[in-house]
Amino acid sequence: MTSCGTKSGGKQPSGRDITSAVKILGIDPGASRVGWGVVERIHGSDPKAVSMGCITTEKNTALDLRLLTIYTAIDRILTQNRPDVMAVEELFFGKNVTNAMQVAHARGVILLAASQRGLPVVSYAPRTVKLTISGTGSADKKQIQRMIMRILHLPKPPSPDDTADALAVAVTHAYTNRFKEKRS
Repeated sequence: MTSCGTKSGGKQPSGRDITSAVKILGIDPGASRVGWGVVERIHGSDPKAVSMGCITTEKNTALDLRLLTIYTAIDRILTQNRPDVMAVEELFFGKNVTNAMQVAHARGVILLAASQRGLPVVSYAPRTVKLTISGTGSADKKQIQRMIMRILHLPKPPSPDDTADALAVAVTHAYTNRFKEKRS
């Protein structure tokens, strides 16, 4: 793991240090699997992968215990990586309402962990993430995995796809903020 970077004193008119690194924790929420990935971007450079993984829970375990597992793991990831911001994929409500509700609960404990630390949270729609990463809002899971592998210069596509999706959310935030910096 890398640190948040050193500050060399280069300031924008706003007073914000433009040479410091920004760590972004991307999250692909789920009740069975929560993908996560940390990327770091130094002002003006492409994002780099710092760490990644997938939190898994057993489907036959009570929901409250699954949520505790997710919360505890997210808290540990926050402690180990010390991100500056959390980027979370928004929920996509399909036809399975029960599953959607469980994912919403999982997303809630993830947001709670960030809130307890005062960590800013931003959300991105799945279509926005796909469009940013692949150039099309209808990209499939394999396309996202391959593009994240290329963007982050990884030796192989991140697996499972939940991890790739989480990295895609983090990279989306890195790219979105890069464009905002250029406009300011």
